[in-house]
Amino acid sequence: MNTLQDKAIGTLVGAAVGDAIGGATEGRSTQEIVERYDGYVEGIVDYFMPDWRTAKPMSPYHKGEGHVTDDTLMTNLLVAVYAKNRRHLTAFDMADDLVPLMMNEVTWIPELERETVPLLRVFLAEKWLVTRLHYGHVDPREAGVGNIVNCGAAMYMAPVGIANAGDPTGAYAEAVEVAGAHQSSYGREAAAVFAAAVAAAMAPGATVDGVLAAATGIARDGTRTAIEACLAVVEPGTDWREAIPLLRAAVTPFDSVGEVYREPAQDSRRPSRLRSIEELPVALGFLKATGGEARGTVLGATNYGRDSDSIATMGGALAGALGGESAVPADWAEIVGTASRLDLRAGGRTMAAVAAEIFAADQAAWHQRHEAFEALLEDRSGA
Repeated sequence: MNTLQDKAIGTLVGAAVGDAIGGATEGRSTQEIVERYDGYVEGIVDYFMPDWRTAKPMSPYHKGEGHVTDDTLMTNLLVAVYAKNRRHLTAFDMADDLVPLMMNEVTWIPELERETVPLLRVFLAEKWLVTRLHYGHVDPREAGVGNIVNCGAAMYMAPVGIANAGDPTGAYAEAVEVAGAHQSSYGREAAAVFAAAVAAAMAPGATVDGVLAAATGIARDGTRTAIEACLAVVEPGTDWREAIPLLRAAVTPFDSVGEVYREPAQDSRRPSRLRSIEELPVALGFLKATGGEARGTVLGATNYGRDSDSIATMGGALAGALGGESAVPADWAEIVGTASRLDLRAGGRTMAAVAAEIFAADQAAWHQRHEAFEALLEDRSGA
């Protein structure tokens, strides 16, 4: 079908499914994953740690079993901001609308198995939004400066790509603006490149090659080099299992976290023009290896480990944008929607309607500019 709505639904369903499946293995190495599950993860699995309630007191999260994580929670909040404003967003909308939702919008948090506000689930890098914008009253356009540089903004930028469907350059510019309230340096850059890739995938007849070209062409500094390195080590048809060590080796020179994911290196997550977040280049690598297949992209990300939920979120979103809702395994979507108590299709329907309104407004604005510019040319020719 591949209509605007179908692609928008596919994007956000793919993102949520990837998030939920990848969440079970987050922070682990491929070896640990294979040992825990007696082989590669092939779908929705139970929690990695049976004692998840007490093993990590700061983050007692019930991962696995179809539970979405903060990636999806933040994505849904951004959809809500678009639904309210129904136009292109700015960093000020993050302060005026997203932050209050984080603080006050009581919702079901699958990993906590209770209703509460999203602020109590998100990671410290996302709590930064509330600290800087609500309590610090920092200019939203600069609030991301000083935060740890990670994928925190990139993981929920898919709606920006939908809002700018077919316009990667516009998506990049809007995401740079929006993500500035949350991230800086290569964290902000990755958010913009991911949004651009989603916008490219939303176009009619979009291909994997076209999406990869859009991402590579628009990315800057270490983000571009890391993407190019990851894409160079896999070919379409590379089995996702074989792609895991290839992609890890390719992204390692650009990843500041280090080999032991839970013990970051001394210079990890600091601003740099040479570094890149790990998640986006690896997600694009799996997308290339699988030819854009959602199942393989998500499973590759899940078994890659490390920040597997965000890698799978980005890969799932891109595969869903390319192929529409039918590209995402329906059995996975049904389980995730039920387990997380979410209507996974609702966000896509909302974003498709908002994107259509944004496009109509853009057309009207362009028409006004065209008339003004034509008049300027006429004045010059008559002078």
